[in-house]
Amino acid sequence: MRGNTNRNTRRVRGVLGAAIVVCAVTTALPGAASADPAGVARTAGAGAGAEVGTGAGVERVSVAPDGTQSDGGSTGGAITTDGRRIVFSSSATNIAPGNAAGSERVYLRDEPSGQLKSVGSYPIASPMISGDGEYAAYWVLLFRDTKVKLAQWTAGSSIGLNCDALNCSQPSLSGDGRYVANVATIGRPSTSQRIDVWDWHADTKQELAWFDHTAPSRPSISGDGRFVAYQNGRTKDVFLWDRDHGSTSGPIEGAAKEATLVQISEDGSKVVYLSGTDTYVHDVSTGTAHLVPNVKGLAIDPTGNHLLYAPNDTAGPSLKLRDLTAGTDEIVSNQPASAGVDAVSAGGRDVVFQSTADDIVPGDTNGKSDVFVRRFS
Repeated sequence: MRGNTNRNTRRVRGVLGAAIVVCAVTTALPGAASADPAGVARTAGAGAGAEVGTGAGVERVSVAPDGTQSDGGSTGGAITTDGRRIVFSSSATNIAPGNAAGSERVYLRDEPSGQLKSVGSYPIASPMISGDGEYAAYWVLLFRDTKVKLAQWTAGSSIGLNCDALNCSQPSLSGDGRYVANVATIGRPSTSQRIDVWDWHADTKQELAWFDHTAPSRPSISGDGRFVAYQNGRTKDVFLWDRDHGSTSGPIEGAAKEATLVQISEDGSKVVYLSGTDTYVHDVSTGTAHLVPNVKGLAIDPTGNHLLYAPNDTAGPSLKLRDLTAGTDEIVSNQPASAGVDAVSAGGRDVVFQSTADDIVPGDTNGKSDVFVRRFS
């Protein structure tokens, strides 16, 4: 096994103040936000590719609650387990109050009600979302360093996790938002890094792995916080940490391969990784891998049964959804589009993606990148 793991759990005093702030607002029921004005006229339409699947349709979600299209670019959609809430970032000035300068903001959207909340500012990468939709995580630049912030739907605001390293980045959230896995970079100039898991309810941090380099090593955490998949970017290996047993397995792709981590499913049963021109879905219980050839895997649904991917053949659709059990595909987008992790709801019912195409839904005239959701009934 390559890579150095360090099983170290310690008390983190610095995060306690932030945890108190968040705990105070979480005493309210998640439904408390429903008192906000509702009502929405979302932009929806057939679009090219809407013929896929009976009842399949696509709608634009990076719009104001009254359906007004954004005047700025929107990117980085992620969706909850039940498909109810979506998080994305946008520089639009007109989809929510308070952004006259057009700075990049993090938005949480409740799809059934159409409510939209600005919950954070200045993200430098796509935000992540907890499975229940109550929390979003993103990272920001703070002077010369990067820090992770945790945003809450009920409060409509965010707090910073007090990273004890110079840089904390690339967060991944558990299903209820309690556990936050991230990369912590050490030293200036940076020469090493580690994988951390924060439990901000208990005010503790666990250091899972150390690397003597700063090549990519981003983590992905399961819904219950038990499993953390991460990569060693220098050796091109993917590992799986079982926090309950304090054990590490890997490289899960085998010593002869080079791999890049995509995502662990919310139920912890599958780990998606890329190797060469192919995608592999690793079964945690059996240790075997399902090969999906000649595609780039982008995300896996919470049950581990549906893979969102981009075909390497660019002549056809840009995004497809594979039912790994049946071996069948659904077209998500025929137009140029992209997506990140946490882009698929449970059972592959919903897929969120971004595109600059202006013919996905009717009335798209803003000339900007928008966030869309494809619904499969």
